[in-house]
Amino acid sequence: MNLSSLLYPATVRAHVPIDSKKALFPYVGDLAARSLGLDSGEVAEALLERERLGSTGFGRGIALPHAKLSDLAGVRGLFLQLARPIDFQAVDGLPVDLLFVLLSPLDAGADHLKALAGVSRMLRNEAVAERLRGAKNDEALYALLADTETRDAA
Repeated sequence: MNLSSLLYPATVRAHVPIDSKKALFPYVGDLAARSLGLDSGEVAEALLERERLGSTGFGRGIALPHAKLSDLAGVRGLFLQLARPIDFQAVDGLPVDLLFVLLSPLDAGADHLKALAGVSRMLRNEAVAERLRGAKNDEALYALLADTETRDAA
């Protein structure tokens, strides 16, 4: 999984003070607008629409919200470590504190699925998840994500 093609330092945030799932998507929309030049409302609505189909919380405090957008040149990611876990209606019922948000172009097809699978595989690794939870700031969190990519490639 080549995270450097999905994430940038500006799309990784540690200790995000979100207290509900309802507040999450507008926050992600604003972050995507600032860091990726996307329309914040469109991002928030697309993620919320996908979430209405079923929770993207896949267990052990981790969620992988994702959506397809018309004004996107390639698959992009945003990573959030929440200050406190929030209810996410995850499959195991546990609250979520780590979120990898995946945004893809409408025609991404296989690239979207490949990115979802790779990110999911990485985050299911318990040691990786614990290191991400322990990051103290945005820079450390990004460095951990980039280091995980390098180690997994070796």
